[in-house]
Parts: sequence; C-alpha cells; structure tokens
Amino acid sequence: MNVICLGISHRQAAVDVRERFAVPDATLNTVIGEMSALPGIAESVIVSTCNRVEFYAASENASAGLNTLQRFLEQRSGPVTPEFYLLDGQRAINHLFRVVSGLESMVIGETEILGQVKKSYAAAAEAKATARHLNKLFQRAFNVAKEVRTKTSITRGPVSVGSATVDLAERIFGSLSSCEAMVLGAGETSELTAKALLSRGVKSIFVSNRSYDRAAALAADLKGEAIPFEEWDQRLHEIDILISSTAAPHAIVTRENLAPVMHQRPQRPLFVIDLAVPRDVEAEVNDLEGVYLYDIDSLKAIAQQGIDVRRKEVVLCEQFIERHVCEFHAWLEAGRVGPPQALPENICTRPQS
Repeated sequence: MNVICLGISHRQAAVDVRERFAVPDATLNTVIGEMSALPGIAESVIVSTCNRVEFYAASENASAGLNTLQRFLEQRSGPVTPEFYLLDGQRAINHLFRVVSGLESMVIGETEILGQVKKSYAAAAEAKATARHLNKLFQRAFNVAKEVRTKTSITRGPVSVGSATVDLAERIFGSLSSCEAMVLGAGETSELTAKALLSRGVKSIFVSNRSYDRAAALAADLKGEAIPFEEWDQRLHEIDILISSTAAPHAIVTRENLAPVMHQRPQRPLFVIDLAVPRDVEAEVNDLEGVYLYDIDSLKAIAQQGIDVRRKEVVLCEQFIERHVCEFHAWLEAGRVGPPQALPENICTRPQS
C-alpha cells in the first residue's frame, strides 16, 4: 500500500488559486465520500485550510492513484495548476509530518495547523473514509507533532507584534487576569494586539477612537467598553496596559498627561505599546518611574528574535521527523499488522523532494 498526496499551499500559490480548490466544511463529507469511491483509492483524508488544500490517500498503485486524484480535482474545480505538488511514499509521509509540526506554516512552529489536521482526520474517520493505513499514518503524525513540540523550541518565542506584546506584558505583570488595557485607535494592528492580550486573559479592555462608532464596534468585539476620544485620558488611572495606534500627526500621549497619573499609583506599573507611525507617544514618557514604553521597531525586533529561534530548531525537528518517516515507511513496505517499529538511530536517509 502507498501513501499519496496531491496538494497546494501558500508556499506555491496565491490565495485566489487556493480558494478555487478549497473544500468548505459544508461540503467536506460529500467530497470525502466521492473521493473514497474513486477507483484505486482505498482510503482518503482532505485537509482544507486558508493556507493549504491537500488530498491524502492510500492506494495500491501510487502513480495511478495520483492520476485519479488529479482527474477528480479537475472535474470539481478546473485544471490543476503547476503549483500543485504530487507526492508519494516517503515524500508524502514526510510532508504530512512537517505540516502537523508547523514546519510548512507561514509562521514556523505555529500550533493551529495541528488542530486543523486533527479535525480533518476526524471528519474522514467519521465518514468511514479511513482504515488501517491512514489511521496509523495520522495517529503517528500527531505523535510526531507532540514530540517536536516537547523536545524542541520550535513553538517558543514571539513571532508577531501581538505575541511580542503579550510576552512582554506577562514578564512585567505575570498573570494578566487582573490587568485592564486601553486601546487608542481602532485599526487592524491595535485590534490584533488587543485580541492577543485578551486571549491571554486580560481582565478588560477600553477602546477609544476619533470615530466613536468604530470604537463601539471594536469594543463589542473585544467585550470591552467604548470611551469618547476626548475622555480617554480621564481613564488612565484605571489601566495597566495602554496600546496606541492612531493616525495623529503628533504625539497624543505625553509626559505631561502621564506624570500626574503615575504619581497617583507609585506601586502600579504602566505598560505602553506605541504601534503608530508617526509615533503617538513621546519618548520622554519612558523616563517616568513605573512606565515601560515599547514602540513598533522594538516589538518587531523582539518578534524577529523569536523567528530566528524557531528557524534554528528546524534542523532538529527534521531529524525527529526523518526517523518517524523511515519507521512508518518500513511498516508500509512490510505490510505489518502491528504498529510501526522503532528503528536504530541514524539508519534513515532523508527522502529527496
């Protein structure tokens, strides 16, 4: 039995190409059923996310199976573009293990893809589209992802402005469960950063924007409170974290309006994140006792450090994956009934792409 994969991802194709071949959740069971009924396709799993669409199958004849999948996809969505990859054997197994481990993601090491693949596999299993070979393949893939995450630093370190902000806030405050935050401006960057803080348990969020309607809409999304823009400085004494990203041509957060607030709370630090260009916050604010000021450049630098850490871990991750690929491929070749057996270290040769 052979494992095959026909797929397309963000690495090769733009979103307008990917979306043409995407399989929505509403039609996933139907498409899995159609795919499983194809001649020469014994088992099947479809992984369809915003960044990739991949069709996995077990087939006695790899070449014939891939040709069948390609014709099936062309009948559904039109001509298969050159961006598609056709993988079989160790290359297909290796690819799946890399995907679930986050090595093929836009952000190396991200963990969301593991949950997405688990959901895809569960849907295929529920539709009875999988059997012995793909069941063991995907179960092994999930074990690989777990090993990669626990034995390497691939998921560690912030990789975006939002995650860098959250990590820094937790270094200053520890738990964020008792912290209150304020967002000045309601643009995409400040919204994403506020949502990152909310995901780590920040107690509440105030939103202030020149357009009160926009502030109210974002506050509702964040389950927070909207504040008229002319009143935001009157609420500074209540907050622990200030995120500013407005389109003002000059600084709106100054030493003058922060100094009185900090005198009233000598033992309570204020974390200030300035995401605006030009900057919203005077540099002199950082001289105030208890104020921690970070601008967009410093946050990007911190995020880049996180990306560099993850990239260095890729080689180690690939070593773990290589061993699992060889073990699983040996099990397929032998046609064994039991689980794949562990092989001696250094016996594998990485499959060539």
